[in-house]
Amino acid sequence: MLHRMVQKTPDAEAIVHGETRVTYEQLWSTSLSVASMLIESGIQKHDRIAILIENSPEYVAIYYGAQAAGGVAVGLNTAAKARDLKTWVRHSGATWLFANARHPELPDLIKSCGRNVKVVLIGECDTIQSEYNWENNVSSINRDIDLSRITNSSHVASIIYTSGTTGKPKGVTLSHKNLATNIQSILEYLKLTENDRILNVLPFYYTYGNSILHTHLAVGGCIILENSMMYPHRILEKMVSEKVTGFSGVPSTFALLLGRTNLSDYDLTSVRYMTQAGGPMPPANIKQLLEKVSHIKFFVMYGQTEATARLTYLPPEKLYEKLGSVGIPIPNVKIEIHDDQDKSVNDGVRGEICVHGDNVMLGYWNDPESTKRVIINGWLHTGDLAHMDSDGFIFIDGRSSDMIKSGANRISPKEIEEVIAELDEVLEVAVVGVPDDILGQIIKAVIILRPEKNLETNDVRAYCKKNLADYKVPKFIDFVDAIPKTASGKVKRYILQEQHTK
Repeated sequence: MLHRMVQKTPDAEAIVHGETRVTYEQLWSTSLSVASMLIESGIQKHDRIAILIENSPEYVAIYYGAQAAGGVAVGLNTAAKARDLKTWVRHSGATWLFANARHPELPDLIKSCGRNVKVVLIGECDTIQSEYNWENNVSSINRDIDLSRITNSSHVASIIYTSGTTGKPKGVTLSHKNLATNIQSILEYLKLTENDRILNVLPFYYTYGNSILHTHLAVGGCIILENSMMYPHRILEKMVSEKVTGFSGVPSTFALLLGRTNLSDYDLTSVRYMTQAGGPMPPANIKQLLEKVSHIKFFVMYGQTEATARLTYLPPEKLYEKLGSVGIPIPNVKIEIHDDQDKSVNDGVRGEICVHGDNVMLGYWNDPESTKRVIINGWLHTGDLAHMDSDGFIFIDGRSSDMIKSGANRISPKEIEEVIAELDEVLEVAVVGVPDDILGQIIKAVIILRPEKNLETNDVRAYCKKNLADYKVPKFIDFVDAIPKTASGKVKRYILQEQHTK
């Protein structure tokens, strides 16, 4: 798909990053350089190539270059700590790691990889040595690649790691067909063209950002990269100067724009559409946004990594009529609401969202048991509870799993519990997500201390910060005498959530 756009509009802008502007021809050339280096260094088909750098032209070239060489792209969360990064690299069986030479966790990660993983450094760092680097080993090689190395659309194209415990990571395995099918479905309702220019703040290692990358390059559009929302007014200034036509975010993205800027102060007439996914956005925020930029089409969407990216969208013309809904199934996807017996239920009845289509993942990498639990008779069981109205619009009622949805992140409470439990003073710990107006949920830890032991909240946070990504560090920490449980010993997380809101 990318190659077709290179042939059609080689001189059109593909990626803008700061002062760097990359055309389709330049992006393709660099992607082929990556593929050439990998092939000449002995890469085998289906080998995994891990990527540990922020959104950049280099990330994009590595991603497509890995696939052009017949490999599998494994984007790694740049905010993660070494303990997670080690687990993902080891679990995926990656034989290559492309990494920012200045990533703070890289020395520890490289040490754990040993000689099993070839490391390519992007940028310079005096304290890290590697046989390969971007300047010498990538930019100096370029030759045509036979794209038939990708011999079958069912071959694995990408592995995306979602939240899981450090002992049992979840690697969502997506084929070329999964990606291509979802791209076409999204293009059908967003109606993207080569004239579209999106300002992207979402990381490519997550499925939402990954879909933005693919859809815009598939039609010859342009992606303007901004890797931080720290200064929201700069985002808006860039949208104006670059004549952006599209913008995508999670609820917290729009909350920051609404809370820290005055959208009316900026000429956003070039913006044609905005999209939102990654959890429910308060209807009040949607209304406030559209009061400021009433001319745009605003798409509320819902999806899962296990379904490649997108599952539903709410047509903008139905936004107020169906406010609170995540919409209807995207083209080429079938959605049903199933009861506890896995039978389809009538309109208005709550059940689990189940999905069928070519966008459903191949499974979890090297984890057939977990795959069997979520893909049953060809249907993906999402773990989300919802009901469908008589017009076929879906309303999500909650999650059947314990996963915490904070901003764009899906966080396993068990992972945080395991880290806190490593503290000698901790007897038991339970972690839940509690409501937050900006992020949707934030993390709360409830801890029972061992007899005659003392521990301060700052000690817990410091240990978490050392071993977890910042977004996984609990905001609230309570020390209690007991944690509510069922007769079988399972934590009653809903009670902990209710106690917090009282």
